[in-house]
Parts: sequence; structure tokens; C-alpha cells
Amino acid sequence: MAGETEVGTNISVLRRNVEALSQVRMHARSRRTLTQRVADSITWFTGSMLSVYVHAAFFGGWFLLNVNVLPGIEPFDPFPFVMLAMWASVEAIFLSTFVLISQNRQSELAEKRNELDLQINLLAEHEITHLLRMVEALSTHAKGETDAAHGELKKEVDPKAVLQLISEANDRKHPS
Repeated sequence: MAGETEVGTNISVLRRNVEALSQVRMHARSRRTLTQRVADSITWFTGSMLSVYVHAAFFGGWFLLNVNVLPGIEPFDPFPFVMLAMWASVEAIFLSTFVLISQNRQSELAEKRNELDLQINLLAEHEITHLLRMVEALSTHAKGETDAAHGELKKEVDPKAVLQLISEANDRKHPS
């Protein structure tokens, strides 16, 4: 029965966390500017199969109209399809800009999530270190002895020292 209660508690905590994350996402979506909403919509559409079908139909129709195979229709952009090439180039410029706008926003969101993740990890590390000190104190009180292996674990981790070590390792890996 105790196992069921723990599972039930974990599920309710999980639901609470999922709901909180969902609310954060909805809040972030509601704060998008008009430009960001337009860029996201265009990026979403151009990344869909519907966009592929629309482009295939458009380009196929352009070719049919301009290769002089349809009776009674005079080509307006004969081979080598200069107008089509210009149209595709302008479209590519705008689409790449919209994609970059969306990617920049996604990058900002990812950076915020990474910062939150780091803060939670630092808090968890601090709490675990505190718990180790408490366990050692209880162990010392009960047994009258300490475990030498806990010495390093009881020390707080300095994030600046960790970042410095990572930087040094990266410098060795990729010297300028």
C-alpha cells in the first residue's frame, strides 16, 4: 500500500510540474510580438508537407504555362525561366529571414530553460551536500566514527571553479 501512495504522490507531482511547464509555454506564446507570430506561422507552414505540395503545384503549373505545350497559351516566362528564378530567390531570402527570426526566439527560450536547469541543479547539489553533512553527523553520533570518503562530497561545489575547468579543457581541446 505504501508503494501505491508513493506512486500516487509522484504522479501528482509530475502532473503539477507538467501543468506548470505548460503554463510557462502558454505565457511565452502569448507574449510573442506580431512579428514573431507571423514568422512562426510562416516557418511552421514552410516546414510542412502542405508547403511542399503547394510549391510543387506552383512550379509545375509555371513550367506547363511556359514550355508552350498548352494550346492557346503564350508563354510569359520562356526557358530559362528568369522570372521564376527571381521569384524563387526572393522567396528564399524572405523564408530564411523568417526561419532565423523563429530560431532566434527558440534559442532565447532554450537559454532560459538551460539557466533554469542550471539553477535547479545547483540547488539540488546544495541540498544533497547538506543532507550528506546531516547523515554524517547522525552516523558520527550513532557510531562515533566518520567515513573519510564523505569528505569531498560534503564540500560545496563552486560553479565558477567548474566553469573555469570546463573552459580550460575546451582551450586544450581547441587551441587558438
